[in-house]
Parts: sequence; structure tokens; C-alpha cells
Amino acid sequence: MESCEHGYVAPRSLIRLQNWLSPAFPTGSYSYSHGLEWAIESRQIHRRTSLVDWLDADLRFGSARNDAIFFVEAWRCAADGNQIRLLKTAELAGAFRATSEFALEASQQGVSCLATLCDVWPDAAIDSFSEALRQAGAQPVLPIVIAVRSAAEGVPVDTALRAFLHATVSHLVNAGVRLIPLGQTDGQRAVAELEEAVLRASEWALTACLDDLGSAALMVDFASMLHETQYTRLFRS
Repeated sequence: MESCEHGYVAPRSLIRLQNWLSPAFPTGSYSYSHGLEWAIESRQIHRRTSLVDWLDADLRFGSARNDAIFFVEAWRCAADGNQIRLLKTAELAGAFRATSEFALEASQQGVSCLATLCDVWPDAAIDSFSEALRQAGAQPVLPIVIAVRSAAEGVPVDTALRAFLHATVSHLVNAGVRLIPLGQTDGQRAVAELEEAVLRASEWALTACLDDLGSAALMVDFASMLHETQYTRLFRS
């Protein structure tokens, strides 16, 4: 397994990573809005600019920031073969969810992703990780699963992290396109406007550690809590 953190990505590995982060990959990402549904109904978000501001704040200060830290830590543990630290990181990532809906969102996507990877792209590292989670009674969460499999595939951590955060933002923008609603072109404008935020969050996470975990995006967490009792809902979070 290639353990370098930066550098060349083999063509087959790049294709696989793109597939694992695609909306067509069966994680059920289309079912989750990460609290956007409540924020849009309450008019906290009502057009493209406010959607971009909301997602930018999550990347800077919220759960997306924490997931970036977990991703890097899990990739490095997997690349180094440190299974004990990897399992502890995975357990912490599963527990580090502000609301029950965020926990559901992360774990159900993680379970689906892990099952598909084990079935379609079997690999000793991901099989070992899956078994360790089973024995510990821990739920996988999506950023950890993608990080472990990316490390096993030899995808450098910086490339894998940027792709993961970009996919995360893209999925949420698509939720905004459906809910606000926005046109498809405006949705792509939103994704383009968030490129710098994704790159900035990635660069910061590459030099961070678990001691830097924390969240100050309180409205994102409140939106998730309030979504639990929202009367009419299209999304599970």
C-alpha cells in the first residue's frame, strides 16, 4: 500500500474514488439535508448566497470541519497500519455528533458505504476495519470509511480529503436546489463559489489533530435539532 501523503494518483484509484463519492454510489446521501430543510423553511436560507454562506460556515466552524480532521487522522492511521488508534478514532467520530439526526446521517451512510466497498471492492484493510468495528460494537461513519479505503487504494490524503469535502458540499447544494428551490445553473454557481472554502478547510485539516476538534456553528446544530420535529419533511436530517 502506498503510504505517501502527497503525490501521484493512479488512474484506476482516481476512478474508484470518484465513484465512491458519486451521488450514484448507494450511501443514501440524497435522503439527508444536514439540517438545511429546517433552515430553508424558516428562511434562514432563502437564496444561493445564503446557502453558500451557511455551508461555508459549516466548513469553517462546524461538523464538516470536524469530519475533515477525522478523515485525515483515519487516513494516517490506516496508512501506518495503526489499527488500535484507527478504531479509537472511528469510535470518537461516531460519538462526535451534535444531534441524533446527525448521528443517523453519518452512521447509516457509513454502514451502506462500508457494505458496498466490502462487496464490490474487497480489500484486506477495509475487511479488517469492518471486523474491528463489529467486535467493538461500533458504527462506521462515512468520512472514516472513505479515508480508510482511500489509504488502502494509495490515494494521497490531500487529494482524498479535498474530493470528500467537495462531494459533501455538492450533495448539500443539491438538497438546496430541491428545497429553496434553485435552478441547476445556480446550484453549480454555489458549488463553484464554495471551491475556495473546500480548499481552505482541507489545507487547515491537514495540519490539525484531534485536539483541534470542536464546533462553533451553533445554527447548524440548532437546525438539525429543530428538524427532528418539523411537521413536513422530505429529508431524514
